[in-house]
Amino acid sequence: MHGLMQEWPLLCHKIIDYAASQHGKREIISRSVEGPIVRTNYAEARARALKVAQRLEKNGFTLGDRIATLAWNTARHLEVWYGIMGIGAIYHTLNPRLFPEQIAWIMNHAEDRAIFVDLTFLPIVEAIADKLPELELVIVLTDSANMPATRLTNAVAYEDWIGEVDGDFTWHSFDEKTAAGMCYTSGTTGDPKGVVYSHRSNVLHALISCQPDALGIASNQTIMPVVPMFHANAWGIAHTAPMVGATLVMPGGRMDGEAIYQLLDEERVSMTAAVPTVWLMLLQYLEETGKKLPHLNRVVIGGSACPRSMTQKFQDNYGVDVVHAWGMTELSPLGSLGTLKPEYADLEGDARLDIQEKQGYAPFGVEMKVTDDDNLSLPWDGKTFGRLKVRGPAVAAAYYGGDGVEQFDDEEWFDTGDVAHIDAEGYMQITDRAKDVIKSGGVWISSIDLENLAVGHPDVAEAAVIGISHPKWDERPLLVIIPKPDRQPTREQILEFMDGKIAKWWMPDDVVFVDEIPHTATGKIQKITLREQFKEYRFPTA
Repeated sequence: MHGLMQEWPLLCHKIIDYAASQHGKREIISRSVEGPIVRTNYAEARARALKVAQRLEKNGFTLGDRIATLAWNTARHLEVWYGIMGIGAIYHTLNPRLFPEQIAWIMNHAEDRAIFVDLTFLPIVEAIADKLPELELVIVLTDSANMPATRLTNAVAYEDWIGEVDGDFTWHSFDEKTAAGMCYTSGTTGDPKGVVYSHRSNVLHALISCQPDALGIASNQTIMPVVPMFHANAWGIAHTAPMVGATLVMPGGRMDGEAIYQLLDEERVSMTAAVPTVWLMLLQYLEETGKKLPHLNRVVIGGSACPRSMTQKFQDNYGVDVVHAWGMTELSPLGSLGTLKPEYADLEGDARLDIQEKQGYAPFGVEMKVTDDDNLSLPWDGKTFGRLKVRGPAVAAAYYGGDGVEQFDDEEWFDTGDVAHIDAEGYMQITDRAKDVIKSGGVWISSIDLENLAVGHPDVAEAAVIGISHPKWDERPLLVIIPKPDRQPTREQILEFMDGKIAKWWMPDDVVFVDEIPHTATGKIQKITLREQFKEYRFPTA
């Protein structure tokens, strides 16, 4: 016997419809690429998204077409997304921090027919245009007054382009499992892999994110996704914020500490989200200027492990709660969030930070386990670590084009490539990427734990740890440090600071100081490049 309920397909345009009808006057505030702060609202965003959909259809785009975006977080980018999805086409976000050749490879792999591009990134498209045989149309996200001269014969100004239609358009209807968006992994090893989100998965992920113990946002809040929309849907906020009618602040292309602070302060932002490198810049700006964060209540930090010292500074110095989160492109992306269950809510000081260092627990909609190399489940004891695997309605079942089949098993568990343990209350902690864990004398050493400890030293700006070949122990940890400006810590000072806080056999065998640590296009430390950089290094004591 089936239930007697209506069929109501979970389609993404229903999100912007709801935002417009129930929260139509709620603002979307953007730092535009042209410079000024631009204010619109959900009703206007929906009306313009309908024009995008109507104009795309007039140009011959249809169900299943891949349409790229190369753009910052702005209201224009948001309305483009909903317009693309409204005809059953697929938005495909491109990461501008990749090399142009990689962007061309990804666009050709996805078979993108058109691209919406910000002025900042138009030179990238111009440089690779002759490598993009499928690309028919380039829509530059500006108006005719700011449209630059370009050698592209198929380029048009966005405002002129949508100005040719009236917006009298009805969203298309289709199966909720229809593809809605594409995002490629950062491709730290091998070629990037395409993840294809469905309308159903995007809507369910937004519902999952709305839970109070997840992102916990509501219509009375002002949200600023500093994390870009090309990082897995701005961690879902591009769908979650309009779903609940939250005021949305879009930071555009300025990511420096002063620019981020300006929006946080002037727009009275209550919640924001980004990777640790962004918050390092903000905290440095706050320390230099003595400014405070009177309006900010919560900051979500993910993308890479959040240093304990960062959590402590936000909470103790500025009264801002930190939620340590973990996820992946393949998870849409949220996999766990470090909100505090009642069992941990009364903890203070170091005991509280011990829990907040973990990546948190899975919300409803994400199943999680750790296994050994034989795929046997390991206990949730907070100590036994193994391969982290997940599944759920917003978790990828395969990669576009059939790549990476080895990461999915017959029961649809996805092997994340992370090594982790889970405690008795369900809190998960990443100890390393499987390919980055240091195997020393039969014991695994977590590079992430060492990095987080080292960055707590007052003279350290950033830290990375890699395994270096050792004649006796197979591998031993090398600590690579970027000192803070005008600071000159010594090897001995760093190791003395770490002494007693970790097991003796975890202590790095040496410390080296550098001016720069390589990062991936998504801001993570690029260990493969770092290992190549130090491939000839030998420990003095080896």
